[in-house]
Amino acid sequence: MTLELQIADARREVSADIISMSVSELTNLFKEEILVIRPEFQRLFRWTADQKSKLVESMLLGIPIPSIFVSQDESGRWELVDGLQRVSTLLELQGLLPAKTGVRPELELTATEFLPDLEGRSWSGSLPLSDAQKLDLRLARLDLRVIKRGSDPKAKFDLFQRLNSYGSPLTTQEIRTALIAGMNGDALAWMQRLSEHETYVQSLALGDRLIEEQFDLELLLRFLMLHNRPIIGKRGGLGDFPTKLDNWAVDFATKFPESSSELERVFTQTFDAIAEYGSEQIFRKWDAKYGAFRGGFSSTSFETLALGIGFHIANADPFRTDLVAAATELWTTAIPLHLGTTTGLATGDRFAKTVPLGRDLMRP
Repeated sequence: MTLELQIADARREVSADIISMSVSELTNLFKEEILVIRPEFQRLFRWTADQKSKLVESMLLGIPIPSIFVSQDESGRWELVDGLQRVSTLLELQGLLPAKTGVRPELELTATEFLPDLEGRSWSGSLPLSDAQKLDLRLARLDLRVIKRGSDPKAKFDLFQRLNSYGSPLTTQEIRTALIAGMNGDALAWMQRLSEHETYVQSLALGDRLIEEQFDLELLLRFLMLHNRPIIGKRGGLGDFPTKLDNWAVDFATKFPESSSELERVFTQTFDAIAEYGSEQIFRKWDAKYGAFRGGFSSTSFETLALGIGFHIANADPFRTDLVAAATELWTTAIPLHLGTTTGLATGDRFAKTVPLGRDLMRP
């Protein structure tokens, strides 16, 4: 295939427009349910009041705002994929942002570097913006990148990654989550529900920052992908693991709900077993000096213990129920004997070592 034919082929895979639109026009599209923010995305809206106020400051001062990314579904509606923080801030400012019940209160702004008198102002509260200021905001223009319906889903995913590779603050998992939602919101809602399973949340005991960055969702996807996967060869077929996980997640979302019932069964039984037989500390490193699990969350513990139990549950095999003893043995015997160290290894190379070890360790 010549280069020109390759270019033409790729262009057919993704058809995109760039549209300039006022905040008022974008707001009306949201009101008319043409611009869709999926409920699963509400969790991702995590800007602070200061960050929201800086956006309003930039728009009042005429500073250009980065493009917003939407994906057109088969009915022609636009699903918001990137730009959630910006669009949600503008809707919250106007008192239009949905909440679990009703709408969020109007955004109360804070002082900014150039506009300290924004402090305490809102759209229509006791200290409102002036009519001229509100009109300036409503007429401010935004650039939208619209990926048209009919574009290849995997090509959409690749394009979105590229758009977010130029200084975007999104984590790898946030990008992955956005594309899953764009392909199949039901798949993301299912994943979200699993990530909130009580025993899973308790066993991870992650800090707020890791939750905000969706590390719990990434661990969920790792579990679903790896717990029963054949690990073959020195690298286990897991080189460039982030891309492998991207591809698995996209394929799963495309085919959802295929295999979801079985995956949910294994997932919930695994973490229910950890809660019953283990401890909220077993995903920490065992410190022999203090005779206790210490430190932060350990990916090595998760990959060996949780995936090991999941493997045996998926295959209807018995597994060890002395989980605290198994977790202690992992750090005192198994890792020094079989792994040495996983420090500095690429994620896929680490999995090639930890996943088989976990299956052996959790065998009764």
